Amino acid sequence: MIACCGLDCSQCGAFKATAAGDDDLRRRTAEEWSKMFGSKIAPEDINCTGCRGTGVRFNYCDACEIRKCAVGRRLDTCADCREYACGKLDEFLKNAPAAKENLENLRSGGAGS
Repeated sequence: MIACCGLDCSQCGAFKATAAGDDDLRRRTAEEWSKMFGSKIAPEDINCTGCRGTGVRFNYCDACEIRKCAVGRRLDTCADCREYACGKLDEFLKNAPAAKENLENLRSGGAGS
């Protein structure tokens, strides 16, 4: 469940709420993300089946430039890219150390999915 950028979708509130059909978790996640990102996010927007899945994605993830790049290059994750880590990804990873660790583990053949 590692996203193109290295985030772990299985730990995401939107993914968890969708998988469990949990409207209370959708509400709590919307409140948390609204505060975190300074933007109004409605509970009904909290739906995602994962970055690399074929189902619905949270609107931010669906529009993600990092994801678009990886999908366009037919890569599972950025760890598979010969240009790893490009400037766009490197900037993102500065704020997402767990994502960087996931990608580094994938690159070295370690844990990840």
